[in-house]
Amino acid sequence: MSKVLLIDDDVELVGMFQEYLEQEGFEAKAVHDGERGAAEALTGQYAIAILDVMMPRMNGLETLRRIRAGSRMPILMLTARGDDTDRIVGLELGADDYVTKPCTPRELTARIRAILRRSQAVPIDNSATAPLIVGQLTMWPEQRRAAWASVPLELTSTEFNLLEVLVRNAGKPVSKNQLSELGLGRPMARFDRNIDVHLSSLRRKLGSLDDGRSCLQTVYRLGYQLIKE
Repeated sequence: MSKVLLIDDDVELVGMFQEYLEQEGFEAKAVHDGERGAAEALTGQYAIAILDVMMPRMNGLETLRRIRAGSRMPILMLTARGDDTDRIVGLELGADDYVTKPCTPRELTARIRAILRRSQAVPIDNSATAPLIVGQLTMWPEQRRAAWASVPLELTSTEFNLLEVLVRNAGKPVSKNQLSELGLGRPMARFDRNIDVHLSSLRRKLGSLDDGRSCLQTVYRLGYQLIKE
């Protein structure tokens, strides 16, 4: 059973989400302020946190920052419709995805399932499947690990998913919609900046090629490509 942490000061809304999630087989706990939410998230008991941006005492972005300082657990933001600035900042701080409020419990649950499907490592024995290697980048998909020049990469769940898609298609452009479908488990919405923000973060975390270029290139009108040398 996956344990979900709901961090939102809207008691009535969270109660509705909690009840629906429990009917769908999840275990859910609700916390109604950011400070307590961050502390609860950092206990390591939860598979995913659902985090509202607008909260008293400590807002969602500061809560997200505090969680990310100590955990790579998947985080799904709840944002107000049209609030693009908070959405982009949240993604830059390490949120995996967002849902625009108002949303239905069914929509939220579907998004949670999509994130968990792509974020949970598969237990393996010592005879693990061979890693994926492109230049100095190595990935172990079953273990959800990646390294550049043997130095471990600290990636969020979504960053790992997107990088894996690019590695498996190294040397070929991958469209934003493909990245969204394969990495996030959903079609890319119109004016969605999600993929761009995650790829920008990946560029900062990955090393450079021998000639100083980023190994992750934008291909005009086509998408993104991991350079294969």
